[in-house]
Amino acid sequence: GLSTQPIWRKLWDDVMKTRPPNSENITCWRKKFLETFFSNVLHGVLDVSSDWRLNDHHFSPLLHSSPHVSQLTLCNMLQGAVELTAEHNQKVLENLAGSLRILKFQHLLSSDQSIRRSLVLLLHRLIHHGSVSQVSMYSWPVPDTVLLVLILSMSAGFWRSGNALVYHSSPCGLCREEDKAQSQESAQEQAERGHYDEREWSDGENQKGSPRAPEEADVEVNGYGADARLNSVLSRPRSPPLQNQVCEEASSEVPCDDTSIRGGSSPRCISDQLSCHPVLRKTRRRLKSAVGKKRRCLRRSRGPYADPEDLYDFVFTVAREDNSGLLDKNSATEGENAENWSTCSPGSPCTGHAGCKKRGGSAGIFSLKAAHRFRSVSTLELFSIPLTGETCRTLSNLLSSWVSLENLVLSYNGLGADVFCILSGLRALSRHSDCHLRVVRVSDVFSHMPCMELVHCILSAFPQLHTLSVSFDLKNQLEGNRPEGNPSCSEVEIPESCLEQLEIRFPREPLHTAFLLPVLKASKSLQQLSLDSATLPCSQELGLLLEVLKECNPNLKKLSFHDVNLAEHQKEVLLLLQDPVLQEITFSFCRLFESSTTEFLSEIINTVKRNSSLKSLKLPGNRLGNHRLVALADIFSEDSSSSLCQLDVSSNCIKPDGLLEFTKKLEGHIQQRGGQIQFTHLRLFQNWLDQDAETAQEALRRLKAVCSVVNDSWDSSQAFADYISVM
Repeated sequence: GLSTQPIWRKLWDDVMKTRPPNSENITCWRKKFLETFFSNVLHGVLDVSSDWRLNDHHFSPLLHSSPHVSQLTLCNMLQGAVELTAEHNQKVLENLAGSLRILKFQHLLSSDQSIRRSLVLLLHRLIHHGSVSQVSMYSWPVPDTVLLVLILSMSAGFWRSGNALVYHSSPCGLCREEDKAQSQESAQEQAERGHYDEREWSDGENQKGSPRAPEEADVEVNGYGADARLNSVLSRPRSPPLQNQVCEEASSEVPCDDTSIRGGSSPRCISDQLSCHPVLRKTRRRLKSAVGKKRRCLRRSRGPYADPEDLYDFVFTVAREDNSGLLDKNSATEGENAENWSTCSPGSPCTGHAGCKKRGGSAGIFSLKAAHRFRSVSTLELFSIPLTGETCRTLSNLLSSWVSLENLVLSYNGLGADVFCILSGLRALSRHSDCHLRVVRVSDVFSHMPCMELVHCILSAFPQLHTLSVSFDLKNQLEGNRPEGNPSCSEVEIPESCLEQLEIRFPREPLHTAFLLPVLKASKSLQQLSLDSATLPCSQELGLLLEVLKECNPNLKKLSFHDVNLAEHQKEVLLLLQDPVLQEITFSFCRLFESSTTEFLSEIINTVKRNSSLKSLKLPGNRLGNHRLVALADIFSEDSSSSLCQLDVSSNCIKPDGLLEFTKKLEGHIQQRGGQIQFTHLRLFQNWLDQDAETAQEALRRLKAVCSVVNDSWDSSQAFADYISVM
């Protein structure tokens, strides 16, 4: 049929009246128009009354475009969240719950209580009862801690009962429907095993010899039937020395009797009772294995400090969860290490404390143990958002049981020493058999531990990872000051992994193959390897790396070196170019020709001509100049067996006359081959093509008849300063 893309593109020009960024990469103008239209109307950027086609009282812009929105960005004061949760937009929110997949927050500012309530309703509907699978946050230089932790907690699926989410004067209807169905299922199962349960609880009473044991046991049965959805949180073992302390706090803050329970016991009380009564914990585990299904309970108010609408208390107590719950009871040594990994920085509220710190009786009541576990997102991305020690501990606790998380991106968050706290949560997460984490990307300005050590830590805990990216700009002078009792992760043996893509950006660290080679040997499925800003202490290091890649990584298809000085490694460069398996090789800003002769360039050309497996060769920032660019055209000569499709010569001081000569030579080779050539893409970013606009235009016009050319309008006057600075 006929394509409607031109129509949607014209609508964009007529309605938006702006040029979309990266328009050449837009594959579906219909989707682009409708999503942008929805966002602009929502945020008041677009006035529908200004266009006669839209100015119709029968037409609701948000309602009609919402089913087509898969990505939405909320910014500033979250005006969009307030508008979407308004009563007149109830149908719009329902549409978004089915269509929206990616929710982004950008440039957020502090908000008041009413705006946070709107945000809670929005997140509950779009994440807990919707289809949002990715939450991303960008550019928040001074984050509002309450707001940040609120978004993180709800993205992880944690929140109180749906009864605390009043939507237009009534509790969440979806929660009530699920609770009703689950309570019916629970009643049926309890009736089937009633006789067995009665006998179990009687045995527990006799063993304990406590007159309150039957009463507490009855409370636990009822509570468990409604609270099994929290099993991943409640069933975590506590550290034995801390049990009594936590229990004493709970008993002084929360009354645990039947009068305070309506339709189910307090999850907090249940958790603490289990910690103090080993018989009940044992019985609960038996019932847990018998039920095997997740259910949600209805949380009830438990005293004057348990205001169900107190967002502040809930948010801040998430960070003060019992870190001892991260320990693995099956391994004393590993448990001690995990406890040390999660050691809080000096002066933090939870230093040396097992549970929530007392604060007038209110803190410690609302916690992850008392929250409900709803649906959670599978991708979390945090870009340029500083994380404090308190926020890192919150994120660590959330990560420890976030089994649905598949992609984690932490970029420029100023973690510092708190990277150990994040690692603690990740290590706890790795102990869950149903953990789905497959992609981890960590980048920051300063590294608080060596890059390879961080790679070892993550990969040893998550051998099932498919992608791991570790990137740091600068080396921290205090690097190596880790919490006491934590051995270097580089000493841990790495099990065979499923890693397919590994990216490491070193903060000008030496590339010691002694640490990298074990990772490569354990990653038999590796397909992409990128090494950035590493220094080679000696020529043998690169040789050892190439040997291991050839022996242990037979599936490696893409290899990239960026800002690695290869001027004295010409032999290794030629070996890589003749590799029969590699399909893409990148030497970016590697000073390839800094101390080379003309023979080296000829050897590169001849090697590529003989390699029929290489599809992409990227050589940006290697000072090719005009004469070397012209010589590269011989790769496509008549006697060449090369299958090269893409060539990147960006940032190589190429002038218009040199580009024109390259074009003419390339045209001659194509003519000799009868027009048969596989070359399809040429990248020319940041070259000196503005020095002779007429010649450059002629060269580009003739090149575009041969292949796809990607270039930019770049001011070459700046290039002289850049060129001199790196000489």
